[in-house]
Formats: sequence, C-alpha cells, structure tokens
Amino acid sequence: MPLALLLSRISQPAKMPSTRSAASARLVRASRADVNPVVQEVKRESSVSFDVSKPESTTSVKRKRVKRELEVNGEPPKKQVGIVPDIEDFRYDRTKAVTSSIKVEGKLRVSSVIKAKAPENWEAVLGGIKNMRLSGQAPVDTKGCEKAGSLLPPKERRFAVLISTMMSSQTKDEVTHAAVERLSENGLLDPDAIVRIDEATLANLIKPVGFYQRKAQFIKEASKICLERFGGDIPDSLNELLALRGVGPKMAHLVMSIAWKNTQGICVDTHVHRISNRLGWVFREGTKQKTTTPEQTRMSLEKWLPKDEWEPINPLLVGFGQTICTPLRPKCDMCGINNLCPSAFKESSSPNPKQKKTRSS
Repeated sequence: MPLALLLSRISQPAKMPSTRSAASARLVRASRADVNPVVQEVKRESSVSFDVSKPESTTSVKRKRVKRELEVNGEPPKKQVGIVPDIEDFRYDRTKAVTSSIKVEGKLRVSSVIKAKAPENWEAVLGGIKNMRLSGQAPVDTKGCEKAGSLLPPKERRFAVLISTMMSSQTKDEVTHAAVERLSENGLLDPDAIVRIDEATLANLIKPVGFYQRKAQFIKEASKICLERFGGDIPDSLNELLALRGVGPKMAHLVMSIAWKNTQGICVDTHVHRISNRLGWVFREGTKQKTTTPEQTRMSLEKWLPKDEWEPINPLLVGFGQTICTPLRPKCDMCGINNLCPSAFKESSSPNPKQKKTRSS
C-alpha cells in the first residue's frame, strides 16, 4: 500500500471526533445561553474587564450584574432567603458615615443649650425682693429708660427709648432722665431734628451723661440710620440694634422689651450683674465661679429663670440695687432676705467690727 494512502486513512478518524467536539461545544453553549441569558449578556458586555492588570472593583461588577438582571427580567431581583449575603452588602460607605456624623453633631449643638438647675430657694428670694420693692421709691421707678417719651405716640416713643438707652450706659437714671427732658424741650426727640443739629450742640445738651461727646456722635449716626433705613422708626430686631454704634447687648434687649414689647433676653446692667452674683444665682460656664461680665450673667440667668420673669427682673433688681443692695456698704440689716442670701453682711461695713450681726428670722 502506498505510503500516501496509509497516511490519509490514519488521519481521517482523527478528524471525526474534532467535528463532534466542536458541535457538542456549540450545543452546550447554546443550551447554557437559553437557561441563563444573564451569563450571555455579561460575557458580551464589553465594559466588564477580566484583565488582571486593571481589575474592576467588585462594587461596579455587582451594579452591572443587577442592571443586566433588570434589563432581562424587567423587574428587580427577588431577595433570596437563606442565602449568605454578599460581603459588599456590609461595605463601609464613607459618604453616608460623614453625613450621619454631621447630623448628630448638629443635634448635639442644639441640645447642648439645656436648662440648668435653678438655685435653691430662688422663688423665696425673688418673692422677698418683690415685697421690698412695693414702695416704688427707687429712681428707676420714675426716671428709668422705660419712662422716656411716655406721653408720645408709639413711633416717637420708641425713638425716645432708644436715645435714652444709649445715654444710660455708666450714667445714673436721674442724669439720663434730665438729659432726655432737655432734648424734648428743644424738640430733639426726633431723628430728623438730631441729624440737622451740629454734634457739639447735641453734646452740650446731654452733658453731664457719661462720655457725652462720644454718645452725641453715636446718637447722630443712629438717627441718620433710622431715617435712611427704617423710615424714621428704630430697628425691630436684636441684630439690627446691635449694628448701631454705641448699642450693646444690654441696651438692645432693653429696647426690644420696652419699645417693641418683644422680650428676647434679659437686660443685665451693673445692678443685675452684681446682685445675681451676691445671691449665688449665676456662674461661669462649666464652673462654680462668679461671672465676670454682664453678658456671662445674662446667659447664666437665662438657663434657669422662667421666661415670664425675664422682663421684670431688670427694674426689680435695679431698684433693689439702688435702695438696699447697693454697690458699697449694702444695707443687709434692712434686707428682708438676709437669712437666704449667701453674701449677707460679708460686704457691710460696721462701725464696730465686733458688733453681733443679726439676721432676719
């Protein structure tokens, strides 16, 4: 037998299995595609890379798999019960974590402003001071800022209250009241009139209030702002009042309470500041030490004092400080609450240091 014929017969049986294998492979692939079209779609997806040099994150692969399932079935994949969840389900999402922490921090900031525990016997002390103030003989009762322009129409009265308050800083009520009277007599409780008058004349009229020259400058500036921005009226918010030069927190709260009948905080002047510390009503934030500024006193008081007491507490303690609990040599022997006051007799001067101090029963 020729060698060529022998070789051809040997090679023919080897081709048959190759043809069957190819056909079988095509059949298997087709059947697999029919059973699970998702596999076919994933294999055709060109964006899914299996290149080891550029591995795609498991998260993106998972999202594409879910997307393909939605395209094929037309509905979201059903949750399989009893199947161990994918590790990606527990993946740490930094974006959500940061957002969550911000929300919590914001809540803490708001809730951190909590009411403090009220001092012991504060109601009895407050009631005792009210009883001592029934006479109404303190200067603040007849010549305080709230008495300025009391007979004027509402708009003009509000301006008079603002001017009176601006002059009252470090000035006795009697002196401030007299200055307001002089301005009224000269027709100067009006922003337009104050803008037209020269600063030196205004300063001489309000003299001898404390820092009268500086206050005259501030009053003219405030009057101009009232005309240009508020139609001759005064600002009706704390922030706008505080924007006026010469107006501090104490004045702004007082004006809001008296002029606008809108009490947003306690007006703390030197009397309220001093007496609150003597009574042990206020402390610096996070300590048991006395407050050192009126603003610290205001914030400490507002943490526990009922809001319906915020407005009357100022004239109440101012009058008490002008008559009994004075800055120097407080009249503790005349005080009806010296049995409740932790500072009673500690600052009083006595002609005889050995004299026995008596407290009210």
